[in-house]
Amino acid sequence: MQSATALLGRLLISPIFIFSAVHKLMNWQATVGELTTQLGQSLGRELAEPLPAILLGVAAGVELLGSLMVLFGCGARLGALALFLFLIPTALVFHDFWTFSGAERMNQMQHFMKNVTIMGGLLMIVALGAGGASVDGRRKRAHNAT
Repeated sequence: MQSATALLGRLLISPIFIFSAVHKLMNWQATVGELTTQLGQSLGRELAEPLPAILLGVAAGVELLGSLMVLFGCGARLGALALFLFLIPTALVFHDFWTFSGAERMNQMQHFMKNVTIMGGLLMIVALGAGGASVDGRRKRAHNAT
C-alpha cells in the first residue's frame, strides 16, 4: 500500500513541473520577456540582456530534470529538493501577493499558497524517498539482497 501511495503521489506532483518546463521551452522568447519584466519590477532595475535567458534555461532545466527524477523515483530525494529550492524564489518573486490589492491580491495569494503546498509534498519525498515502486526502491532492494 505504501509503495502504491508513494507512486501515486509522484505521478500527481510531477506533471505541473513537466508542463511548466515544456511551456517555457516552447514559448522561449515570450517567457524571456515576461521574466525580464517581472524580475525588473521585483528588483527595481533593468536586467542585463543575457541574464533572463540564462535564468530561464536554469529554471526549465531544474523543472524538467527534477520532475523526471521524482516521477521515475530515480534520485527522487535530490530531484524533490531541487524543485523545493526552485519554488522558494518562484513564490517570492512571481506571486508576491503582498504588493497587490483587491482580487489580484487574492489570486496571487492562492498561487503563492499552491507553491507552499507543493513544497510540503516535495519535502515529504525528501524525507521519505520515492517508495518501493521506483528506480530508487529497486536499487535499495538489490543492494539489500547482496
